[in-house]
Amino acid sequence: MWYIGIDVHKKMCNACIKDREGNILRELKFPNKSTGTDKLLEAIEGREAKAVIESTGNMWLRLYLSLEEAGVEVVLANPKKTKAIAEAKLKNDKVDARTLADLLRANLIAPCYVPPEQTRELRSLVRHRINLARDMTRVKNRIQAILDKYELEFNGTDMFGKAGMKWLKGIVSELSEVDQFIFDAELRHIETLKELVKEAEARIAKESEESEDVKLLMGIPGVDYYIALLFTSEIGDYSRFSSANKLISWLGLAPRVHQSGDTSYNGRITKEGSPRVRWALVQAARSAVQWDNHFRTKYQRIRERRGDGKAIVAIAREIAVTMYHMLNRREAYRFSSDAFKTRKLKRLERESNKWAKRREVPVGGVTA
Repeated sequence: MWYIGIDVHKKMCNACIKDREGNILRELKFPNKSTGTDKLLEAIEGREAKAVIESTGNMWLRLYLSLEEAGVEVVLANPKKTKAIAEAKLKNDKVDARTLADLLRANLIAPCYVPPEQTRELRSLVRHRINLARDMTRVKNRIQAILDKYELEFNGTDMFGKAGMKWLKGIVSELSEVDQFIFDAELRHIETLKELVKEAEARIAKESEESEDVKLLMGIPGVDYYIALLFTSEIGDYSRFSSANKLISWLGLAPRVHQSGDTSYNGRITKEGSPRVRWALVQAARSAVQWDNHFRTKYQRIRERRGDGKAIVAIAREIAVTMYHMLNRREAYRFSSDAFKTRKLKRLERESNKWAKRREVPVGGVTA
């Protein structure tokens, strides 16, 4: 068995190949593209090999899939935990590759979960919607900065709604010539982003309607199809967690534990894992405490003692535990009425139909 440690970067990769005893057989540098993977496979010479790659953005994915397709066993390493095991004073790409190979030989790699292709596609779709929302926020902030410059205020409730956009277009003449040019561009940017958001939401609804897991989770108050799909796509195979507590720990919703001798106390939540899922669960919790008596009662009890922030995190944690057991046991949320669930599923169907309408071919023959 040969062990391969690969330090991955955007353009180039460094690899170190070692045998079972730790002897360096070969070191090479190759481009992070298909031709580079072929160069690495030639160096292996068809032998039985096992490789390790650190999870760094999306730079690892192409190499991981190419090696896996070629029959090489690949482990995706958690970079944070790898650093905790082997932090060196001398650090460069060659040393990192050697260290990874040694950790692989000693079976000390903390692996990352690699979801199947379909789950990765759903992740990309949901994250695309998140990125659009962030872009929208940046544009709105730039528009607000121009309004502040001229001491202009909108008296309505939604400055970027129908009435608000009409007002914004009407005040362009009050700005300087350069600011008029910038302001008009930002308004057109907002309108473009709104259309892209509608398109993304329709596609997410279409994917959600095809998922039984999503429709099951929508029975929880505060959990719509978007949050449900975000949860299932980011977590992937939920059966890899042997208990709900392990899922909570992975989500970063478990408190830090400080223990020394007989002294032990809990701190703030660890915030490990996916920040997207934590954000979604908090949003669900905010809505759930308004509509569900079970969650509202618990929230009010904790808020009186610990404050709003800790109370909402506690509800978010309970929603995550509820989701875990619902998916494992295939049980519906017991505190929701059938009418409530039917209403949410009908809304999902309406949103999903919008995607079908967007894909209809018009008279001109061009796909919408």
